Amino acid sequence: MPSQHNSRSLLLRCRGNPQRASAASQRRGKMEEKNVEADGESGAEDALVGNVNKLTVSPPGYSGAPRKGHLVFDACFESGNLGRVDYINDFEFDLFIRPDTCNPRFRVWFNFTVENVRETQRVIFNIVNFSKTKSLYRDGMSPVVKSTSRPKWQRLPPKNVYYYRCPDHRRNYVMSFAFCFDREDDVYQFAYCYPYTYSRLQHYLASLERKHLPYLRREQLGLSVQQRRLDLLTITNSDHLSPEKEKKLVFLTARVHPGESPASFICQGVIDFLVSQHPVAQILRDHVIFKIVPMLNPDGVYLGNYRCSLMGFDLNRHWQDPSPWAHPTLHAVKQLIVQMNQDPRVSLEFYIDVHAHSTMLNGFMYGNVFEDEERVQRQAVFPRLLCQNAPDFSFSNTSFNRDVVKAGTGRRFLGGLLDDTSYCYTLEVSFYSFMTAGSTAPVPYTEETYMKLGRNVARTFLDYYKLSNLIKDNRPLHIQSSEGGSPTANSTAAKAMSVGRDTTDRRKEANQNARH
Repeated sequence: MPSQHNSRSLLLRCRGNPQRASAASQRRGKMEEKNVEADGESGAEDALVGNVNKLTVSPPGYSGAPRKGHLVFDACFESGNLGRVDYINDFEFDLFIRPDTCNPRFRVWFNFTVENVRETQRVIFNIVNFSKTKSLYRDGMSPVVKSTSRPKWQRLPPKNVYYYRCPDHRRNYVMSFAFCFDREDDVYQFAYCYPYTYSRLQHYLASLERKHLPYLRREQLGLSVQQRRLDLLTITNSDHLSPEKEKKLVFLTARVHPGESPASFICQGVIDFLVSQHPVAQILRDHVIFKIVPMLNPDGVYLGNYRCSLMGFDLNRHWQDPSPWAHPTLHAVKQLIVQMNQDPRVSLEFYIDVHAHSTMLNGFMYGNVFEDEERVQRQAVFPRLLCQNAPDFSFSNTSFNRDVVKAGTGRRFLGGLLDDTSYCYTLEVSFYSFMTAGSTAPVPYTEETYMKLGRNVARTFLDYYKLSNLIKDNRPLHIQSSEGGSPTANSTAAKAMSVGRDTTDRRKEANQNARH
């Protein structure tokens, strides 16, 4: 992308322009009058119900064919989101995020294209209606951009991005960024974070199916409200699983919140590793069954929502009693987990729900709070091991809670449903960056580093099952799963595992007897 050295001064001049507010308010006047009774937090932009569709923005009073430099905005594509554009002047535009369908509370994700640009045209885009006040934009995060001739996503220079309270928008927080278009024939695309669409997932899963891997099975667990696939992957080497022994099972879900696209990259990293020929992956497939639902909210992803489903539900607050017609994907997943939990031949050992976080750095986990101190120690083992395999994972950011508002989440609900030999976590990763030990500046995440975290999550299961004695540690050194893990941390985790192992065995026997 072109150098943005002139855009910073342009942005500063624009923000200090005393005529800007009156010009903008005149153009917004009629719409504001219709919404004068609107809630103060939401404002006039809540009237937005659809994305802009090849919207040409010309100067007021102009008539005739659009000229070069009369920008054309579009968000009518998969995972697109832009609800309105206000012309402020030739080089400044106010942009409004379209709220989630059927739920005006959530306005965070944006994803739109701009075309009909003029070479060297400099602009300032103001995203004016974020529903969140706290944001990583305060810490250096910036939107991502690509163009038709440069299809690889990259982040804008942080120096050209400002996040501030704006008096023109009732002191709501505004994110402004400056940009210089450099190729007239290119279509430019801007997004909150790297998009990962429903179609991309379908292409990826189809490519895996074409490999005809004997240890991978893809099935349709159900359909969304709009009849999109709810995919379930099962990864295991069934030939090596003893029919007499209890089957260890790991269940992973992602994208219950559709705007949290980093979760899909992590999930793909997990899948890529588990189906690979890496010796660690082969050993895991021989001993463990992995079940993965890579996109729990396909309608929300397709529609470009941030938090909700088509019908405006935050699915991660409905685990306690999901409706088969309003929350069909969640209902199907819950039914499957309950069914497996009742099978005496299966031990559902892990449930991990993958998310992205809009205010914190690094990867980290949320776990549950228990009265039993021994169970608390055992629950901390996996995050400690992951911290040794993934330099971007932070154990210090990992926390265990039982907030009332989180009662309907997968982690909280399943933590109460499953027995005390199971571990339920929310895995979070920053939308922006991570800090490593000894580093002085954050390192922005890329699609690849998100997927690397997923691969490291997968590898960590080997370390865990070595400690639990399911897998014997008799492999050559070159097959060790950890990329330089700390002996101290591993010994700490080993002590926690040994403390609870006898108790866990006794409880499993009791649970199996109860099932029979």
